[in-house]
Amino acid sequence: MFRNTFSMKQFRHRLAYGEALPQMVILGVLCGLVCGLVLGLFRTLLETPLEHLLPNQQSENFEGLPTWLHFLLPIIGSLVLIAILSRVTPLNRKVGITHLLERMAYHQGYLPITNAIIQFFVAVLALLFGHSVGKEGPAIHLGAACGSQLGQRLNLPNNTLRILVGCGAAAGIAATFNTPLAGVVFAMEVVLLEYTVIGFMPVMVSAATGALVVQFMFGNAWALTVPTMQIESLHEIPYVAFLGGIIGLLAVAFIALMRAAMTWSNKSTLGYKSRLMLAGLITGIVAIFYPQVMGMGYDTVTSALQGDIGFGLLLGILIAKCLLTPIVLGLGMPAGLIGPTFFIGAMAGGLLGLLGGVAVNQTVAHPGFYALLGMGSMMAAVTNAPMAALVAILELTGNPNIIFPAMISIVVSNLIARYVFKMPSIFVISMHLQGMDYCYRPLTQMLNSASVQRLMNQNFIKSDTVISAQGAAKALESSPSWLLITEQDTYTLLSPGDLHTAIQKTHSDEELIDLLKVPALRLDTRTLDSRATLQQALDLMAEHNVEALCIETSTQDIIGLLTRDQIEAFYREN
Repeated sequence: MFRNTFSMKQFRHRLAYGEALPQMVILGVLCGLVCGLVLGLFRTLLETPLEHLLPNQQSENFEGLPTWLHFLLPIIGSLVLIAILSRVTPLNRKVGITHLLERMAYHQGYLPITNAIIQFFVAVLALLFGHSVGKEGPAIHLGAACGSQLGQRLNLPNNTLRILVGCGAAAGIAATFNTPLAGVVFAMEVVLLEYTVIGFMPVMVSAATGALVVQFMFGNAWALTVPTMQIESLHEIPYVAFLGGIIGLLAVAFIALMRAAMTWSNKSTLGYKSRLMLAGLITGIVAIFYPQVMGMGYDTVTSALQGDIGFGLLLGILIAKCLLTPIVLGLGMPAGLIGPTFFIGAMAGGLLGLLGGVAVNQTVAHPGFYALLGMGSMMAAVTNAPMAALVAILELTGNPNIIFPAMISIVVSNLIARYVFKMPSIFVISMHLQGMDYCYRPLTQMLNSASVQRLMNQNFIKSDTVISAQGAAKALESSPSWLLITEQDTYTLLSPGDLHTAIQKTHSDEELIDLLKVPALRLDTRTLDSRATLQQALDLMAEHNVEALCIETSTQDIIGLLTRDQIEAFYREN
């Protein structure tokens, strides 16, 4: 009995019913540990070579390289990426947050391990060779893939798998920025699209565990060095709102340019090899004049936060990064855009901070304060994740004085992008350009959160097609809800009441009854894996125009029955 209570079978059984909070917390810890180790290795492979190869042993000091390397490095990087990607199939080249959202929307969170491995290496190489991209998108994909693979290896139900993907995504953000709470909010806001206790708790534990593992490996250093700053006067609030509006316009331009680049890529006769070479060439040309656009650029962001970059250089870097990053990403560079949005927001905010004193004709906050507001506003408007952006800059600063002005600038920037220009997030646009529908449907979310095992009816009797009256009477003694008629590889459900009526019409106990011919309510069925969600069940019913399903294990044993009426009753009650 003790063994059965703590068996893996019982563990899976509890998870299928959606109320297994202790089990989900355990899985969250395991997911965070795995994600932390993978992302720690990712960071090591990225930073160690750069520290040895770049001047002054600084992993982001691309500016210290000679000009000819600024031009050649991205081109060489594109050649290396082409050599790797040419050896894998087009399906395995799909990486990043868009790929993650696709797998969540259409594949119940089953993320292939091959795509994650490709993401790991191509993201490292793109950043090593100075491409103008970020590591946050790859980190989220890698974290989510770790969670998904953990669920797949343990053969867990699909409703649990989706939460584990959210756990991994949160751990990815937490391990990258050392901002666990921002990771939690991003996972709930963008990946899972819901806030529930059963989802929130394991995601929170996973993010904290992932951040702890990376802190143990690399220390408790922040990704960015942010000085303590605050708003000087409430008279600056209108200017903060103005900053939010400008950043909103900048986000719209970023999204529009990236959408145009993706549209052109989809329609162009150029193959992915030519597009990657074009991305490398464009990056090399821009880097000749502004090498700060190369790589992640956290050193440049830190300088902007410190107020160490002059107006002219800020403006040049801003224009270069705003034009370069959406184009190379739209051309198919397999890396992230969250880091670049932080970079662009910091440059734009720093510029507005320098102009602030002239604009309001009085003492204003440090330019770095506005750079910080710009970071949060740009990320929020491009990714449609305002809460995640707000929490991220709060955790980066550890300064509650940032909350009020940040809320204003983030709200304004999102209003400009979402409601004035009707721009969805860049991830949704990317999915639409690939012909995929992606939108929030509360009913779908609810049905995806529950396993078929939660509702399936296990009170049934299996029967052959032809049965004697005596055998039929004996089968009805246990008062089953359904009779499952087995004929070769097909299953049909028969109402017990109709069988009882058929028995009364027989003349002897030995008389045979053909269960497929007697007048009765019969339901055709299809089989469905026991790990499936209620949404998958409903989709299968619609696809085959049936009203019932047989729930089977991996060994093809029928363990339960599920009808459309049961699903409809579930979502009416919830």
